[in-house]
Amino acid sequence: MTPMGRPPHPLSQFVLKMHSRCDLACDHCYVFEHADQSWRGRPIVTSDAILRATAERIAEHATAHGLDTAHVVLHGGEPLLAGRTRLRRAAEELNKALSGVCELDLRIHTNAVTLDERFLDLFAEFDIKVGVSLDGDKAANDLHRRYANGRSSHDRVLRGIALLNQPRYRHLFAGILCTIDVRNDPVAVYDALAELTPPRVDFLLPHATWDEPPMRPADDTDGTAYARWLLAVHERWLADGRPMDVRVFDSILRTLRGDSSLTEALGLAPADLAVIETDGTFEQADSLKTAYDGAPVTGMDVIANSLDEVAAHPGVVARQQGLDGLSEQCRACPVVRSCGGGLYAHRYRTGSGFLNPSVYCSDLLRLITDIRDRHMSDQSDQSDQSIQPALADDHLDELAAGLGSTLTTDLLARHQLSLGRELLGLVWHETPHTPVGEAAWETLTVLDRVAPESVDRVLAHPYVRPWALRSLRGDAEAAETAVRGVAEIAAAAGLHAGREETVVVPVRDGLLRLPTLGSLAVGAGVERAEVRADAEGFTVRAGARTYTMPWKGAKDRAWQGSRRFELDGWAVTLEDTDPWRDCHGHPAHPRLTEREAEAWRADLAAAWAWIRRELPQYAPGIAAGLRVVTPLVPSLDGDDISSAARDAFGAVAIARPATPEALALLLVHEFQHVKLGAVLDLTDLHDPSCERLFYAPWRPDPRPLEGLLQGTYAHLAVIDFWLARRRTTSGEEARAAEIQFSRWRDQTAEAVETLAASGALTPAGERFVAGMRGTVRGLLTAEVGADAVRAARRVAAEHRDAWEAAAR
Repeated sequence: MTPMGRPPHPLSQFVLKMHSRCDLACDHCYVFEHADQSWRGRPIVTSDAILRATAERIAEHATAHGLDTAHVVLHGGEPLLAGRTRLRRAAEELNKALSGVCELDLRIHTNAVTLDERFLDLFAEFDIKVGVSLDGDKAANDLHRRYANGRSSHDRVLRGIALLNQPRYRHLFAGILCTIDVRNDPVAVYDALAELTPPRVDFLLPHATWDEPPMRPADDTDGTAYARWLLAVHERWLADGRPMDVRVFDSILRTLRGDSSLTEALGLAPADLAVIETDGTFEQADSLKTAYDGAPVTGMDVIANSLDEVAAHPGVVARQQGLDGLSEQCRACPVVRSCGGGLYAHRYRTGSGFLNPSVYCSDLLRLITDIRDRHMSDQSDQSDQSIQPALADDHLDELAAGLGSTLTTDLLARHQLSLGRELLGLVWHETPHTPVGEAAWETLTVLDRVAPESVDRVLAHPYVRPWALRSLRGDAEAAETAVRGVAEIAAAAGLHAGREETVVVPVRDGLLRLPTLGSLAVGAGVERAEVRADAEGFTVRAGARTYTMPWKGAKDRAWQGSRRFELDGWAVTLEDTDPWRDCHGHPAHPRLTEREAEAWRADLAAAWAWIRRELPQYAPGIAAGLRVVTPLVPSLDGDDISSAARDAFGAVAIARPATPEALALLLVHEFQHVKLGAVLDLTDLHDPSCERLFYAPWRPDPRPLEGLLQGTYAHLAVIDFWLARRRTTSGEEARAAEIQFSRWRDQTAEAVETLAASGALTPAGERFVAGMRGTVRGLLTAEVGADAVRAARRVAAEHRDAWEAAAR
C-alpha cells in the first residue's frame, strides 16, 4: 500500500537504457549535463541478464495488473551504440516474456546520426517504432546538438530521417522530439520539421528548476517567452492544416475537453513510468536528474525488486496524487486540469522540494488560455454562422475513402458541438420557462463565459441531442423535459468547472441525471435536488438527505457513475446510466455490475489493440470521435447486435459479443455510420425528396437512398476487417474470412454502382460515391480463391432471391 493508504497505480511505461554513453555532446542533455551524474558509474552496455530480468519483471507486472499494453522505449545515452546484436536481444526477450500476456509497444529513441538500413531492417522485423531528436533547421539544431569537437550533427540526422521516410520504413517513423530554444525563430523551426513529414512532433521545454531557471530573453518581463514561441508555432500549425500531430497542442485540446493528456508534462493523470538503467537499477523519470544529484534514485533493481515495489516508492506515489499532489497555488489555478502543475521535475526548489508550481508557470498559463480561447472562438464563429453548408473537398474525399484522420474527425466533432449549441439555444427560446429553468440558464450563461470548455464537455455528450429533440416536440411533457435538461447540463458543467455555486435540478422518477458524470438515485417522491461542487467533490441535497460525493474514493451506493476507460490513446466511456441512451432501436442494457463492466473494459482494450495493430487507418478517427460505447441487451439467439443513432454523434451501442475481434468489427462498422451521419448534417449528398427504394445486396428488404448510402459506407470498414482477418488467421478461420471478404467486397461494389446510377445524388454526393468506388475498386485487385468466390456468390444469390420474393 502507498503512504496514502491506496494501492499504487500500476506502471505501464518503461524506459530501458541500452547504452549509457552518447556520440553527441548536446549541452542541454538531462542525462550528462545536469545535476545527477550517476551515468559515470554505470556499465556502458546493459547485459543479457539484465535484459532477461527486465522483460520478466514487466511481464510479471502486466500479468498481475491485467495491463493491455506494455510500452517500452529503448533509450540511452544513445541506444544505437549498443549495436544490432544487443538491440535484437532486447526485442527477443521482451517479445518472449510478453507473448500471451499483453501487447508490446516497442520503440527506440535515437539521435539518428548512425541510423542505417541494417538497423531499420531489424526494427522492421520487430515492429520497433523510431523517434528522432532534432531541434529544427541547421542553425537551430547546431545551437546545442553537436559532436564533442563542435561539428554539426544536422546532415547525418537528416540522412537518417530520409531513410525512415522511405516507403518500406515509413511505418516505423514515430516522430521528432524538438527541445525549444527561444532564440530560434519558431516558424523556421516548425517549417524545417514539417518539411520532413513526421507523423508527430513533440516540442519540449528545456529542463529547468527554480534553483536553475530557464534562459529567458532580456525583454521577457512577463515570463511568457516560451508560451509566445509555442503560440507562434501553433498559429503556423493551424494555418498549415495541422499536417502532423503536435503532442503539446493535442494534449491541451484533449485536457480542455476532459480527455487524458498525451504527455506527462501536462494533465493530472498518475505517473506510470519506470526507468531501468544499464546496471538494472530502477529509477524514476530521467527528467528528475535536473533537480539534484540522486533525485531519480529508488534503491531498487530488477533482480531483487518487483515493479509493484517500484510503483509503491514514495517518489513515484507523489506523482500519482493528481490535484492532491499539487501546491496550493496550482490547485487554485483555473487551468490546473490541463496544466497539471507542469512537468514534475520543473517544480523543484531547494527547501520546498517539488511542492511548487512549474518554473514555467506563467508560460503554461498563457499557452493554455490562449489555445483555449482560440479554440473556443473558432467554435463560436462556426456557431454564429450556423452549421457550415459543406465540408471542404479534401475532407470530403478523405471521408469518402472510408477513413477519417484526427483532424477531419475533430472537424466533424466541432461541427456537431456547434449544432448542439444551436439546439440548446433553440430549446431555451422555444419552450416555456420556469424559475428553476431561469436560474439554471443564468448559471449556464456565466459558465459559458468563464469556463466554456466545461460547457462544451457536457454539450458534446452524445445523448444531449436526443434530449434536445424530445424537448422540441411541443407538448407539456416536452416543456418539463426541457427545463430539467437545461438544469442537468448547467449542474454537470458547473461540476466539471469546479464552481462552488448551487444549481437546482428537477428530478424525474427518483433519478438525478448529470450528463457525462452519472446518475444518482434519490428516491421516489423527490422532485428536485440541489447540486454544488467543492474542493473535494460535490454534494447533492435531495429531500431530507445530503449525498457527499468525493472526486476520489468511495461514493454513496446510490450513485451510478459513468465508467471512463483510458485505453492507450483512446478515452471511452461505457455509458449505462444516461436515460436518453435508449435511442438506438434496441433495448439498452441496465446498469452493469462491476464484473460485467470489467469484462467490457478488457474486451474494449483488446479490440482497440487489434484495431491499432491490424486496422491502423481507422484508429485515429475512432480515438478522435468515438467517446461513448453503450451496452445493449444481448439477443436471445446470440446474434451480434450493434447500432449507431443518427442523432447521437460520438456514440455506438453494442451488445457485448463473444470475442474482442468481433467487437473490433462492430466498432469500426458502427463508427462509419457515426461519421456519415455527421457528414449528412453538413452536406446534402442526395436529394431528400427522393422516395424511391433501392436494392441493398445484404438485405431482403428494399432501402431508401440514405439507408443504402449508410450501409454501403459502413461496409467499407467491414471489407477491411475481413481482409485483415484473412491476413492474420490460418486454416478454416482464414478460409471463412476469405469468403466474407469476397462477399462484402462484391456486394459493396454492386451497391456503389446502384448509388451512382440512382440519379438522386447531389454534386457532393457524386463526389462522395466516386470516392467509395475508388476504394472498392482498389480492393477488387486482391486475389481470392475460386472456392471462396463461389461461396460468396451463393450467399449473394440467396439474398437476391429473398429480395425478389419480398418484392413479389
